[in-house]
Amino acid sequence: MKNLLIILLISLSSYAQQTYPTLGKIITYDPLFSKLVSADAKIEVIATGLKWAEGPVWVKDGGYLLFSDAPQNTIFRWDEKNGLQPFLKPSGYTGIGQYSDEPGSNGLLVNPAGELVACEHGDRRISKMNLSGGGKVTIADNWQGKRFNSPNDICRHSSGTYYFTDPIYGLPGRENDTKNREIDVEGVYSVDTKGSVVQFQSNLKRPNGVALSPDETILYVSHTDGANPYIMAYAVDKDGVVGTGKIFFDFREHKEVSNGAADGIKTDAAGNIYAAAANGIVVISPKGKLLGKIETGVPTANCNFGADGYLYITAHHYLCRVKLK
Repeated sequence: MKNLLIILLISLSSYAQQTYPTLGKIITYDPLFSKLVSADAKIEVIATGLKWAEGPVWVKDGGYLLFSDAPQNTIFRWDEKNGLQPFLKPSGYTGIGQYSDEPGSNGLLVNPAGELVACEHGDRRISKMNLSGGGKVTIADNWQGKRFNSPNDICRHSSGTYYFTDPIYGLPGRENDTKNREIDVEGVYSVDTKGSVVQFQSNLKRPNGVALSPDETILYVSHTDGANPYIMAYAVDKDGVVGTGKIFFDFREHKEVSNGAADGIKTDAAGNIYAAAANGIVVISPKGKLLGKIETGVPTANCNFGADGYLYITAHHYLCRVKLK
């Protein structure tokens, strides 16, 4: 019994002391940033060998992370004990043969019912499935009878309404795809609990990331257009209806991150915006003030918060994390 206890303690000690390689650096532009991330915080690379990591989401009930790799048409799972493992393949295209360069799932979330909700490029829909039992159900796959381009990112209002973007990144010919494309704009949509789909924005060239403010009065949408790299903010009423919008943060006005165009975005409990841009995560206050940057040094797609106090970051071939305060 004594020997067994010693072996157990050694095993736990090895597990607790697990270390990972690091990359990048923490850059502070405003003193407020130090309340969110320590200046000496390490950006750990916890998995690699991916093609294009995207859409991370923390599963609270299981204590693990799920994220997409659209080129590999796979959702991966990661946890501290077991490391990286395939979770679902195919994740976004169930057809035969090669569809596009990015056929798999992209943005993910776990809804209050414990279902995994996914933006699927190849099957061109928003789906949901039980995490334990599987079996996908389509939430929405068209607007006015026309199939979506390739749903990209998604968030959920407490009313049950989902908001999602629909750029052309997953289409075989992207903007030049005349064979498959049915909607001639790259829209932003909502779908309510009854399955009613509304296109509430149609004049953005490359809508991408989408996130709600903590009080659900603002919907943020990132615009991944190199000529017009900004984040929009739209008013949202108590029923989840989206109103007028305005530019919230224009990357061209901030020379420190002027080479960026935001991909995925998330908000924390204080309303700060974490935008994947400029080879890292750019952090912006609710008032639009540039606070700091978690610089990975590589193209960075998205991020999300874990219940373990880490910000998980999908950055090109890597899955990374950094401890938050």
